[in-house]
Amino acid sequence: MTASNAVMQPSTPDFMRRELGLQRLLTAYILTGLLFMLLPGTFLGVWNLLSISSTHTISSLSPAWLQAHGHAQIFGWIGTFILGIGFYSLSKMGNLPPFAVSRGWASFAIWTGGVLLRWIVNIIAWQWRVALPASAVLELAAFLIFFRTVSRHRPQPATGRSRQPWMLVVVGSTVGFLASLIANLGVAAYVVVIGKGPAVPVALDQRLLMLPTWGFLVPAVWGFNARWLPIFLGLKTPDGRRLYAALFVAWAAVGAMLSGAAILSAALLPVAALLAILALHVFEPSVQPAKVNGVHSTFPLFVRGAYAWLMIAAALSVAAALVDRSGGIWGASRHALTVGFLSTMVFGIGQRILPAFCGARVLFSKSLMFASLALLNVGCLLRVTSEIPAYEGYLRQAWSILPVSAVVELAAVTLFAANLVITSLQPPAHLLRSSGEPVLAGR
Repeated sequence: MTASNAVMQPSTPDFMRRELGLQRLLTAYILTGLLFMLLPGTFLGVWNLLSISSTHTISSLSPAWLQAHGHAQIFGWIGTFILGIGFYSLSKMGNLPPFAVSRGWASFAIWTGGVLLRWIVNIIAWQWRVALPASAVLELAAFLIFFRTVSRHRPQPATGRSRQPWMLVVVGSTVGFLASLIANLGVAAYVVVIGKGPAVPVALDQRLLMLPTWGFLVPAVWGFNARWLPIFLGLKTPDGRRLYAALFVAWAAVGAMLSGAAILSAALLPVAALLAILALHVFEPSVQPAKVNGVHSTFPLFVRGAYAWLMIAAALSVAAALVDRSGGIWGASRHALTVGFLSTMVFGIGQRILPAFCGARVLFSKSLMFASLALLNVGCLLRVTSEIPAYEGYLRQAWSILPVSAVVELAAVTLFAANLVITSLQPPAHLLRSSGEPVLAGR
């Protein structure tokens, strides 16, 4: 056995250095993702919505600014989280070589530079014919470092078990991640040739949004949920066949949208969502008590509520494909998916696992966790229910609700970020106990 493939023992100094290195690496990814979520993502999104609400029309805002907000949220926030968790979790399994940590830092630097450059280009159009494709190249290069590193992961031969369904779905979502970045590079090159600015044509952008959402992010959540929900919520073991079927139907919906068959694509989304819900047994009674130690007791309720948002998003997509006139129903559908489903899941699962991953810490405040989740869902409800009548011209008064929804969601993400940042600044729980100080974390 070579030195690079040897499994380090927990008591050795090399193991301890590797463990601390992994914790620092993951903490850097998480804090950077939070920064993208707050400033380029949510704050810009609030600014955009305030501008739209003041003029009662989306045409008053630059498409490049809208795309800057979306890119920062999808890739800058959630994409950064996924890369960091991927490096950490697979290295912790003991199947990645020690140089995975240094590769993680290289990927972090390149990825952060690419996402930040893309945001700057969209906002100020600085040297956009060079910078736009350069940002896409950097993002793809960072992902390929990640992909090349984690592809060395193999199941432990001693267990004698084949890959579990959750692993295969996560692998499928990783393929969707790669496809999204390749498409991003291709579209950037296309815009450089035919565009007059860094914005992707609206019709093309509408199609491409299906790839990172239903082709990458949603399947990633399904895969990780299949791994964690039986533990955290006490649910039954996931149904692998239905989970695979949900993934394939979601991919079929992505393919249909990319080919221009919007109605067929939309019709497939509720099927994919329902198959995932049935596969994960989300709304079935738990067979074991939920594990809410260290988090707010409403944690299972919000996780289940996220899947209600998933079904709402899928249903609104069908309505949008059939009757949308001014983008209001499409916008409500995207918001129900990205905020109602994805963000609620990140807020819930993230505050459950990330403190433990980042140095065996305990969440700083259960109350802040509840407040962030409650505000996020209230803001999403206000946004979805007001965007349709406002944009589609059904109710003029609905325009006054949109800014309120934006401010409520901004408060939610601020509390979420504050809770994780304060948690990361605390000593690990075992050090607090050994020092004789009261363990205030998680109160």
